[in-house]
Amino acid sequence: MITALQEEQTQTRLKLDFILDLLESDKLINAQQRNQIDTLQCDKPQLHIHPLIVLAEQGWQSTSKPGYPLTLETLTKWFADKIQQPYLRIDPLKINVEKITAVVSQAYANKLKILPVDVNINDLTIATCEPFITEWEDELARITKLNIKRVIINPRDLERYLIEFYGISKSIFGATKQKANEPTALIQNFEQLIKVGKVGELDANNQHIVSIVDWLLQFAFEQRASDIHLEPRREQGRVRFRIDGVLHIVHEFPLILTTAITSRFKSLGRMDVTDRRRPQDGRVKTISPSGKEVEMRLSTMPTTFGEKLVIRIFDPAMLVKNYNQLGFTKHDEKQLNSMLDNNSGIILVTGPTGSGKTTTLYSILNQISRPEINICTIEDPIEMVDPQYNQMQVQPAIGVGFAAGVRTLLRQDPDIIMVGEIRDLETADIAIQAALTGHLVLSSLHTNDAPSAITRLLDIGIPPFLLNTTLRGIIAQRLLRTLCAHCKKLIPTPKQAWEEFAKPNKLKMPEKVYEPAGCDECRQTGYLGRAGIYEILTPDVKIREKINTTPNLDELKKTVKDAGMRTLKISGAQKVADGMTTLEEVYSVIPQHDY
Repeated sequence: MITALQEEQTQTRLKLDFILDLLESDKLINAQQRNQIDTLQCDKPQLHIHPLIVLAEQGWQSTSKPGYPLTLETLTKWFADKIQQPYLRIDPLKINVEKITAVVSQAYANKLKILPVDVNINDLTIATCEPFITEWEDELARITKLNIKRVIINPRDLERYLIEFYGISKSIFGATKQKANEPTALIQNFEQLIKVGKVGELDANNQHIVSIVDWLLQFAFEQRASDIHLEPRREQGRVRFRIDGVLHIVHEFPLILTTAITSRFKSLGRMDVTDRRRPQDGRVKTISPSGKEVEMRLSTMPTTFGEKLVIRIFDPAMLVKNYNQLGFTKHDEKQLNSMLDNNSGIILVTGPTGSGKTTTLYSILNQISRPEINICTIEDPIEMVDPQYNQMQVQPAIGVGFAAGVRTLLRQDPDIIMVGEIRDLETADIAIQAALTGHLVLSSLHTNDAPSAITRLLDIGIPPFLLNTTLRGIIAQRLLRTLCAHCKKLIPTPKQAWEEFAKPNKLKMPEKVYEPAGCDECRQTGYLGRAGIYEILTPDVKIREKINTTPNLDELKKTVKDAGMRTLKISGAQKVADGMTTLEEVYSVIPQHDY
C-alpha cells in the first residue's frame, strides 16, 4: 500500500489525504476524526499548509492503546518511519552554521524548501519536509560534487532554521566584510605584538553585531542555558552555553567579531567599553521570546587573547519555585519550616559556586514574604531584582561592603535581612549581632557541607556562645542532573555498586533503578533538568554542647550524624530510589569524603 501511494505522490507536495490514509491504516485516527477536516480546502495550492502542521493543530490523541498526543514532532517522526526515510530533530548546538550555509546558497535553499544540516568531505545531508520531491538531488550533487543524504524534519523547524541559520551567517559575513574595508586598530591582548596591524575593531552598534547578539540571547533562552561564555582564543572566538551544569560549544566566530559582540554586551550593561584591562561587572534586563523578563549579570575578565565575558542568566521562575520544585523532600521541608518559625536568629545556606544557593535563598524569601514584613537584602551583586524586597548593592569603591551594608539595613526597621554572602569576620560578626537584636538573618557560605559551616565561623573568630545563641539551622546543597523522563531505562538494581555506595549508612536498596538512555528531548545525554539534594542541620542540645567545646570537623560530623542528620549522600540516594537520577551523578556532586 505504501509503495502504491508513494508512486502517486512522486515529484508532488504531500497531500493531506495521503497522510490521513496512513494514519487510518495504522489505526492512529478514526473515521470521525478524519471527517472533521476539509481536505480539499487544505490542499488548494494558494492556501497550501503542510499537512503535518494541519494535523498537529487538531490537538488529537492517537486512538491506539495507550494513546499519546499527535504533536508535530510525533507525527513527523511517525511519518519518516512509515516511508522508511531517516528522521532528524535539529539540535542547533550541533549544527556548524557557517559551514553548511557556505555549501548551499540561501536563495537555492529557499526556492526548494530544503535545509543543509551537515557536510563532510564526501557527503552533504539535506533536511526536507517534502520527501517525494527528489528532482533537485541530482542537480545539487552535481553542483557540490558531494553525495546527497536526505533526512525528514518537521516543517516548522524547516521554516524557522532557513531564516535563522542563513540570517546569522549573513550577519557574520556582513560584519566581517565591513571590517575588511575599515582601517585596522589594535586589540589589546598579551600577544598583540605578533598580531600588529592584522586585527581591527568593529562598531558594537553595527547592525550585523546587534543581530548576532539578539540571536545569541534568543538561542540561550530556548536552550535553557544558565550561562553564556564568550572566550577569545588565538585565531577564533568561542561561544559556550552552560546547560544543566555542563558547557556546550555553540559557535566559533572570527576573533574580531567576538570582540565586537563583547563590546555590544558591555554597552548594554552600561560598562566601560573602552577599558579592557580591568575586570568589570554589569547587568542587563531583557524580554525573552516567551514574554518573560530575564535578568542577566555580566562579568568580564582580561585573558591572554583578549577580554572574556560570562553572562549569568537568571530565570525569573526561580523566584516562584516552591520547596518541592527545588527538590526538598517532605522531611526537609518540615525542618526548613521549623527554622523559619523563629523571629530571630541566623539561617545559613552553604555549598560551592553553582550549587543553587541563590535560588534557595530567593525561594525562601518568596515563601515567607508578606505585605506586613519588611525584607531587606545586601548583595554583591543583586542577583534578581524583585519589587517585594528592599535590595542594596555592595559598592566597595565607595566603602559600602557587606558589614557596612548590614549596619545600614539595621537602621531601616527590617524584619528579615538577607546577606548575600559571609566572607570575613566583620561581616559574620555584624550578621550575628543582627540576629541577636531580634532579626531573622539569611545568608550563604562557601563550604562543602553543613558541619563545615560551623567550624568555618568558629575558625574566623565567632565566639562559640554567640554562634550557639543565634544559629537556627544550616542547609548544605548540591545540584544534580535529573534523568530524562522521555527515555530513562529501567535496569536491574546494581547490588554491589549500591552496597559500596551505601557504606557506612546502610541505606535500603531501591526496588527500581534507572539509567540514562538518550533521545532528542535531552540531546542524547539522558539527562534533562536539575534538582537539589540537601542536608539540613538543626542544632539540638548535644550539637550545641559540642559547639561550645570548639570541636574539629571530624568530631562535629560524628555528633551531627549521631543526632540523625541526613547527609547529602542520603538525600542523593533518595533521588536514585525515586527514579530521578543515577548513582554516578550523585557521586559526581557530593563531597568526596561524605560521612
